[in-house]
This record gives sequence, structure tokens and C-alpha cells, in this order.
Amino acid sequence: MAAKLRITNNIRTLRFHHGEMTQQQLAELTGVSRQTIIALEAGRYSPSLELAFRIAEAFDVPLPEVFEHKKA
Repeated sequence: MAAKLRITNNIRTLRFHHGEMTQQQLAELTGVSRQTIIALEAGRYSPSLELAFRIAEAFDVPLPEVFEHKKA
């Protein structure tokens, strides 16, 4: 059986380092709701690949600086 992967993210830290960007500002930049950003930060939601890339672009960083996967 394949190992289950857990996706973690650094969104909250990246927002802080980008001028204390609000969740609403990130939501507007990426075309999602603030509730989606809240769920992402809390680890309750895994983004689509397209959204993951939009978030990385919003911070101007490579995807692995935003999201990581670990074996659960």
C-alpha cells in the first residue's frame, strides 16, 4: 500500500514576509475566497495544482517554498 502524503504550507509565513499581506489580499491576487486561504493555512484543504502555482506566483517564489509534502 502506498504511503499517505500530507501537504503542508508556508503561506502564513510568506504573507508576513510580504508586507504582512492579509488573507483577503492573497485571496484577491489568486482568485479565491478568503475562506479558501483560511482553510489552506489551517491545513484543512489541499489546493489544485493551478491554485498552488497562483499562490507561488503571488509571492514570487518557487512552488516548493510554499508547499511541501511529507509521508504521514
